[in-house]
Amino acid sequence: MSRAGDRFFERVYGLVRDIPRGRVATYGQVAAMLGVARGARAVGWALRALPETRAALVPWHRVVGAGGHISPRAGPGPEIQRRRLKAEGVGFRGGHVDLAHHGILALAVHQSKRGLAGEGRDRRDRQRS
Repeated sequence: MSRAGDRFFERVYGLVRDIPRGRVATYGQVAAMLGVARGARAVGWALRALPETRAALVPWHRVVGAGGHISPRAGPGPEIQRRRLKAEGVGFRGGHVDLAHHGILALAVHQSKRGLAGEGRDRRDRQRS
């Protein structure tokens, strides 16, 4: 593999480590956050190539396919992924991860609403004084 490929894989692993417990991102979202348009498959390759020795440090199970699909592959991987996500409290609807509640974009929307609500409350408090 090329040096550029190694660097890309390391960037994927670093970003995936930042996905909070109980949240998920899609392969496409990870690629977009890394600035790689149409790089979802490359993210998948990076996670597939994750060495066993590092798998405990990179929560690969928090990355799912578009629409919340757990990507089919040979072996126990899909079942392990589903089990780990459920253990973190991630909900499923119709066999897919409920991205509306557990996706990282849902987290960003939730945080921005909290931030806006907090700002409004601060403004009102200042007006009262």
